Amino acid sequence: MRSLKVVFVVSLCSTALFAADDSALHGVYVGDINKSVNPCVNFFDYANGAWRQQNPIPATMVRWSRRWESGETNKEVLHGILEETATQSTKAKPASTDQLVGDYYGACMDEKAVEERGIQPIRPDLELIKSMKSRAGLQKVITHLNEEALFAPFAFGSNPDRHEPTNVIADFEASGLGLPDRDYYFKDDEKSKETRQKYLEHIATVFRLAGSNAADASAAAQTVMKMETSLAGASMTNVELRDPKATDHKMTVADAQKLSPNFQWQRYFSDLRVDSKVPFNIGEPKFLTEVDRQLTTTPIADWKTYLTWHVLRTASPYLSSKFVDEDFAFNQKYLNGAQEMKPRWKRCAESEDNLLGEALGKKYVEKVFPPGAKTRVQEMVKNILAALHDDIQQLTWMSPETKQKALLKLSTFNPKIGYPDKWKDYSSVKIIRSSYMGNVIEASKFAVRDDLNLIGKPVDRGRWGMTPPTSNAYYNPLLNEIVFPAGILVPPLFDVKANDAVNYGSIGPIIGHEISHGFDDQGAQFDEVGRLHDWWTPGDYKTFQTRAQCVVDQFNSYTIEGGMHHNGKLVLGESIGDLGGLRLGYLALEKSMEGNPRPTSVDGFTPEQQYFIAWGQARGDEIRPETQRQMVLTDPHPIGKYRVIGPMSNMPEFQKAFSCKDDDPMVRPADQRCAIW
Repeated sequence: MRSLKVVFVVSLCSTALFAADDSALHGVYVGDINKSVNPCVNFFDYANGAWRQQNPIPATMVRWSRRWESGETNKEVLHGILEETATQSTKAKPASTDQLVGDYYGACMDEKAVEERGIQPIRPDLELIKSMKSRAGLQKVITHLNEEALFAPFAFGSNPDRHEPTNVIADFEASGLGLPDRDYYFKDDEKSKETRQKYLEHIATVFRLAGSNAADASAAAQTVMKMETSLAGASMTNVELRDPKATDHKMTVADAQKLSPNFQWQRYFSDLRVDSKVPFNIGEPKFLTEVDRQLTTTPIADWKTYLTWHVLRTASPYLSSKFVDEDFAFNQKYLNGAQEMKPRWKRCAESEDNLLGEALGKKYVEKVFPPGAKTRVQEMVKNILAALHDDIQQLTWMSPETKQKALLKLSTFNPKIGYPDKWKDYSSVKIIRSSYMGNVIEASKFAVRDDLNLIGKPVDRGRWGMTPPTSNAYYNPLLNEIVFPAGILVPPLFDVKANDAVNYGSIGPIIGHEISHGFDDQGAQFDEVGRLHDWWTPGDYKTFQTRAQCVVDQFNSYTIEGGMHHNGKLVLGESIGDLGGLRLGYLALEKSMEGNPRPTSVDGFTPEQQYFIAWGQARGDEIRPETQRQMVLTDPHPIGKYRVIGPMSNMPEFQKAFSCKDDDPMVRPADQRCAIW
C-alpha cells in the first residue's frame, strides 16, 4: 500500500459568502412558518406548516414542497426552450443539437400522429418475440431487447472495477420485475395482496389493449406473475443490496458460463460488441442461476408472454392514449396516489431530459446558470469539505491511523458543479419528426451503446450520472465524487438573494449530505481512489457500526400513516447523510461568521435559527399516503418529515438555538443521541 501522506489544501473562509452587506439579503420564508406550533415540539410543522396548509399537493404530483415546486419550475424553463427549438428545428442542420432537441419534442407533442400509429412502433419487437422458436432464439431476443435498454430478465452494462477503479468492467444485475421491489411479490398483508391482484388486472388490461382476447390476456397475466415471482425470490432484498461486498463477484466470462451453462455469454458479448476478455462482475449470482434454470425449465411460450409484457410495459408511456392512460392508472394513481396525469408538454420535457439530457441541458444551463453561480457554490463546497476536515481531526472515537486515511479520502473528493466540462455528443442519434416511439427507441439504443463503449477502457471521470436540469445531487463512491446539477442550484435550495444563514441551511446540508455519503455505511467501505477494501482499523469500524446502529434504531421507531415503520437499515445511508450534512452545514456557517461582525437577526430570527428553519423549509414535503407506503418499502430516503426532525433532534446546537428543554419532543435524551461526524 502506498504511503498515506495526507495533503489537505482547502481552507475554510471566515468571510460572508455572497455579499458584504448581509442585511441586504432576505432571510427565511416567514409566511411558511406555523407560529401556532412550538418548534421544540414538532419542528417540521413549525418550519413549513403554513406553506403546506396553503399549498396542497397538486393533482398531478405525489409530493409537494417549495423544493418540489422548484423542480416543476425547472420544467417550465425547459418548456420554453423546447417550444422555441421545435419551431426552428426543421431549418436546423441535421444531427445538430437544435434538430435533435426540437424534433424529439415536436414528435412527442404530435398527439394525432401518436394516436394514428397506435402499437405499430413496437410491432417489430413483438413480431421478433412471436417468431422465437428455440433457446438460441430466446437469447437473441433478450440481447436485442437489452440493446434497446429493455432489461428483462437482467441488466447488463458498465461499471468501474471495485478493486481497480481506474478501469471499467462489465456488470450484471438483477432486473425484469414489473412491481417496484421484490418484496411486493411476497408480503402477505392485505394491501400487498391487493397490489398483486391489481397488477394481474393491469397486465391483463394491457394485453387486451394490444389485441389479446380476455381469456388469453388473463392467462398471460398469470404467466408473467409466476415468472416474475420466481425471479423476485432469487433477488436480494433492498437492504442486502446496500452492502457493496455482497454484490462484489468479479470473475471471467468463463466463470460466468459455469454459473449459467444455458446462456452463451461469449456469444452475448460478441453480439453486443463487447470484449469478452474484460473482467465481469455478477452482482447477484443466485439471480443468474435462477435465470439459467428458467431458460431450460420455462416453456418458450411462457418466455414469449413474459418478454411481450416487458415490451408493452416499457413502451406504454410513449404509445397511444389508451396505453398511456392504463399505465398511469396503475403505476401513478394506484401505486403512488397521483390524481391526474401531467400535461403532455411536461411529460415530453421529462422524456427528453431522460434520453437527450445533455443536449437539452446545454440549452438549459445557458439560460439559467451563470458562471458566477457556479463559483459561489464551489466556495460553499470548499467550506463544507473543510468543516468535515476539522471535525474528523477532533473526533475522540477514531484512532489517528483511521483519521489519517479518512482525511486522505476527503482530500481527494472531486466536486462537480452545474454541468459537465465536456458535453455528450448525440449526433449519431437518428431523431425524426414523425415517430415519437421510434425516437425513444433510437435514443435508448444510443444510451446503451454509449454505456457499453466504456467497458474495457479507463474510467472517464468527466462523465455525469445526472442531467443538468435535474433537481437532485449524488455521491459516487467508485469515483469519490460529489455532483450538484444546475437544476438543484436554484431557489429555494440556493438563492443569490438569500443571506448566508439561509443558503447554508438550504443547500449547505445537501452539500454536506453528499460529502457524508463518502463515510456512510456504504461509502465507508471505499477508499480515496474508490477501491472497495477495509481501510479502517477493526476497532474503529466496530465503533462506527455501533454509532450507525443508533441511527437504525432511531428511524425504526418512526411510522407513517397506517402505522408502517420505516426500515432503519434501508434508510441508514441517507440518514447518516442528513445527520452529517446538517451538522457540517452548521459548522461551516459558524466558521463563516468568525472574525466578522455578527449578522443581525432577520425577522426576529438569529442566524442559527434561520439555518435550521431553512432546512425545515427545504425538506417540507407533503407526501401522499400511497407514496409514503412505497417509500417505506423501497426508498433508501426517509420521508421529508423525518429528514427534518430526525437529525435535528440529535443536535445540541438545535436545542440551544431554540432554547428547548431537555424533555421536549425535539430533543432526544442525551444517552440516545446519535452522532457520527
